[in-house]
Amino acid sequence: MASSSSSSSSSWSSVVGVLVGLGVVLDHIHGCLGVDYSGALTKSLLYYEAQRSGKLPQNQRVQWRGDSGLHDGKDAGIDLVGGYYDAGDNVKFGFPMAFTLTMLSWSVVEYKAQLGAKHELQNALTAIKWGTDYLLKAHTEPNVMYCEVGDGDSDHSCWMRPEDMTTPRTSFRIDSQHPGSDLAGESAAALAAASIAFKSSNPAYSSTLLRHAKQLFDFARNNQGLYQNSVPVAGKFYSSSGFQDELLWASAWLYRATGDQTYLNYLGGSGNTGGTRTAFSWDDKFAGVQILAAKLVLDGKVQASGLWSDFKSQGEQFLCSCLQKGNNNVKKSPGGLLSFGDWNNLQYVTTATFLATVYSDYLAAKHASIQCVSGLVQPSDLIAFAKSQVDYILGSNPNRMSYMVGFGSKYPTQVHHRGASIVSIKTNSNPISCQDGFNLWFYKNAPNPNVLTGAVVGGPDANDGYSDQRSNYNMAEAAIANTAPLVGVLAKLA
Repeated sequence: MASSSSSSSSSWSSVVGVLVGLGVVLDHIHGCLGVDYSGALTKSLLYYEAQRSGKLPQNQRVQWRGDSGLHDGKDAGIDLVGGYYDAGDNVKFGFPMAFTLTMLSWSVVEYKAQLGAKHELQNALTAIKWGTDYLLKAHTEPNVMYCEVGDGDSDHSCWMRPEDMTTPRTSFRIDSQHPGSDLAGESAAALAAASIAFKSSNPAYSSTLLRHAKQLFDFARNNQGLYQNSVPVAGKFYSSSGFQDELLWASAWLYRATGDQTYLNYLGGSGNTGGTRTAFSWDDKFAGVQILAAKLVLDGKVQASGLWSDFKSQGEQFLCSCLQKGNNNVKKSPGGLLSFGDWNNLQYVTTATFLATVYSDYLAAKHASIQCVSGLVQPSDLIAFAKSQVDYILGSNPNRMSYMVGFGSKYPTQVHHRGASIVSIKTNSNPISCQDGFNLWFYKNAPNPNVLTGAVVGGPDANDGYSDQRSNYNMAEAAIANTAPLVGVLAKLA
C-alpha cells in the first residue's frame, strides 16, 4: 500500500508540475504576444465611421449605419450636412467636435510614420477630413461660425436612430455681435493642426484649412466672449469655463503650422500660462498648450526662462501628478486607473496618456528628463505610464473587461448609443418613433444589436466598478473626444 500511495502521489506531483509548467509557458506566450495595439488602433478609427452624419460614402465600412441629417443647415439657408454626432445622441456639438479633430490631427502630426506602417494613415486622415470638411462649411464668413445642429433637450427626450430622427435640426451660430472665442479658438486650433497633417498629401486642402484657421483666430481674438452666452442651448451640455486657453491653444498650433512670429508673440505675450492643471479636456486646453510650449523650449525656439519656463514647468508638473510623483497627485483606482471623476472618466485618462506619450518623445529627442517633486522621470517612465493606462482600458483591469467596444472577448454590450442600440435601418427600414425607441430598445435588457466598434465608453468608477447598463450614461456612453487621443498613443505602442 505504501508503495502504491507513494506512486500515485508521485504521479499527481508530475501532473501538477506539467500544469504549472504549461501555465508558465502560456503566460510567457501571452507576454510575448502582449496587447494587440495594432488591432485597437484599427478599431479606434473605425469608430468615427459609426459617428458620421450626412451622406455616407461608397467605401463606408460600418455597414449598419445609413445616411442621416441630409437637411442640416436648411433652416439657415446653408449646407451643414456632414460632421460627427457627438456621443450616444444625434446632436452635432461644434466645441467638442473641434477638440476631437485637433487631437486626431495631433496624432497624425506626431505619429504619421507609425500610422503609415500600420496602414492606418489614410483612415486617420479620412476621419479628420470628415470633420474638417464640416468645420469649413460651418465657417460661412470670417466672423460667422455655426456651432451646433440639433437641440440637446429635444434630442435627448427621444431615442431614435439618426437615419429616421424627427427631432428639430436647428442651426446655431456665433458672430461678431454674439461672440464665442472658445469655440472659434478651438476650431482655429483644429484647422491649423489638420493643415499640418494634410500638408504633404493634399497641399491645396492644407492651404484652405490654414486660411480658415487664421480667420477664426482673428475672430476669436477680436470678438471676445464665452460661446454659451451667445448660444445658451450649447452651454447646457458643453459649457466652457473660459476662452483664454483656446486662444493660446490656437496660437500655438498656428505657430507650428506657419512659423509666423505673430502667433509666437501672442503665445508668449499673454501673461497667462494657466498654472498647473488637474485635467486636459475638450473644455480645458492649458495642459496641451504647456506641452506644446515645452517643446519650443526643448527645441531652443524660445528662451528657457520667464513665461516659457513657467509653461514648461506647469506642463511637467501635470504629468508628475499623473505619475504619482507630484505635489497634488491624480487619484488612482485600486486597479491602477487614473481617477479624475465619476462622469466619463476615461476622456481624461486618454488625454493625459496622450500628453505623456508625446512628451516622452520630445524629451527623448533631447536626452532630457523631468524633475518631479518625488524624483526624476525619464521618457521611458512616461511611456510605461501611458502603456499601463492603455492596457487597463484594453482589459488588464480587475473586471478583465475592455472598455473599448469590440476589442477583446469581453467588452460593454449595452453602450448608451441610439444608433447602436436600435435595429439597423438596413435590417428593418420601418421608422421607429421617438417613444418606441425607448419602449422597444432602450429599456430592453439585452446586448445592442449593433457593435459600436472602437468606441471608448465613460468607463469604471474610482473603485474599478462598472455597470454594463444602457441607462448608465455616466459609465456606458462613449463620445468622439474619448477615442481621439488614443489614436496617437496606439500608433506609438503598436
